[in-house]
Order: sequence, then structure tokens, then C-alpha cells
Amino acid sequence: MHVILSAILLALAILDLVLGTSFLVDPAGAAGDFGLAIASTHGESTLRGDMTAFFYVTAVSLAWGAWKRRPEALLPALGLFGIAFIGRFINVIAQGPYDGWMMPMAVEAFHCIVIIVAMRAWGVPKPDA
Repeated sequence: MHVILSAILLALAILDLVLGTSFLVDPAGAAGDFGLAIASTHGESTLRGDMTAFFYVTAVSLAWGAWKRRPEALLPALGLFGIAFIGRFINVIAQGPYDGWMMPMAVEAFHCIVIIVAMRAWGVPKPDA
């Protein structure tokens, strides 16, 4: 079970690293895959910086947590993907569904579920007394 969880988390880390790199190298191309369009250099800079940071921080968190089997190392990834999922959920409720809305939410939910299962399986360390 521990090896399988580590392997899944590492696979997700690689996916997130690839996504982050795509925003770093080709923000316009990556933006299109996310339903975004770049309107200015400011927008390109924002996508290059913010989206790369989102996916790189997640990738490092997942890889470190999986490698060391440290549940607390997974908290940044859980926070980022959990907030992203909640934001998308609010949008679906407020604006209604759109073409392709389920796939990104499924990816975010899968990240969160795997992280929570790993954290429960590896146990949250107790604070030193």
C-alpha cells in the first residue's frame, strides 16, 4: 500500500512538473489547454509566474512527501488543489456547468483524495512533548 501510494504521488508530481514547465516555456500554448487566452504581456507574465509556481510547488510537495513518506510535506499540495477544486465548484454553482468542466475538477479531486489517503496511511506525526 505504501509503495503504491508513493508511486501514484510521484506520477502526479511528474504530471504537475510537466504542466508547470509548459507554462514556463510556452505560456500561450499551455493557457489554451486551460481555456485561457493571453491578452497582454502582463497576462503572459502572470501565467508564466503564477501557474508555474502553482504546479512546481505542488510537484515538489508531492515528490518530497512520497519520497520521505512524510504526510506534513503533502500539505502544500493538498491546500493548492483543495482550494482550486473549491473555486471550480463555486464557479459551477454560480455560473453553471460549461463544456469540459468535469475533467479539471476530477484531476483536482483525484490529487486531493490520493493525498488524504497517503496522509492517513502514513499517519500524522505527533508533536514532540
